[in-house]
Amino acid sequence: MVNEFSHTNYWALILGGSKGLGLATAKKLARHGMNICIVHRTLKTDLPKLEKELDSIKSEGVSLKHFNIDATNIEKRHHVIDTLKKELGAHEKVRTLIHSIAKGNLKPMLSDNQTFRLKHDDFQLTIDAMAISLYDWTNDLRNATLFSADARIISFTSEGSTKAWKNYAAVSAAKAALEAISRSIALEMAPLGIRANCIMAGVTDTTSLRMIPDSDILMNHSKQKNPFSRLTRPEDVANVAYLLCKDEASWINGTVIPVNGGEHLQ
Repeated sequence: MVNEFSHTNYWALILGGSKGLGLATAKKLARHGMNICIVHRTLKTDLPKLEKELDSIKSEGVSLKHFNIDATNIEKRHHVIDTLKKELGAHEKVRTLIHSIAKGNLKPMLSDNQTFRLKHDDFQLTIDAMAISLYDWTNDLRNATLFSADARIISFTSEGSTKAWKNYAAVSAAKAALEAISRSIALEMAPLGIRANCIMAGVTDTTSLRMIPDSDILMNHSKQKNPFSRLTRPEDVANVAYLLCKDEASWINGTVIPVNGGEHLQ
């Protein structure tokens, strides 16, 4: 294993890193020597399982910080950034910001039950959490001068940004907005040395996916379309996030990269 980041004093700040794509990325970057800061929202009953994962990250010999807070809360965001500003050494910087926040509403537009019908507030909450928060964190880290001279911002999107799935309208809107915000960061913050890209993961069996009604149908359909006849794994996505953090990826900016084994081909 090449630990190319072990002497760089680089940190990865991962929003939504307690499971799924975020956790897989944290573990991958730690294996290559990057220090890790995870912002997560974990229930008390799930903490023992997370602690084991955090121990495995620390066993890689990197520094680890984690905050069990709501990443979409303004005060909490400022607390995390202020803490990092105080505790990181003079030569320690955030190399990469990973956006893996999954907080939104999965409701149909049409339903006999008005309680479970998509409303304005559902769109607002979902887009705020899963899209606009990328800009909020990026801007506050920039203002705090915590980014390295060559920084990478990576967010996770899905085919739902361009395709319609029942019950997915609010998340679909958020993913489309996330990609648009990422493109604008890539353009406007390039003079600051910031690169921004989205990874469009294929269908991945995560807790978030299983919250989508009829997700089993979605997974079966994906296996049939995929040239390798399997779903995307969190580790597949983490591998590409790691590649985007390498020096050699500095000229990749403002893109949406499919990571799905060719699932999109048919």
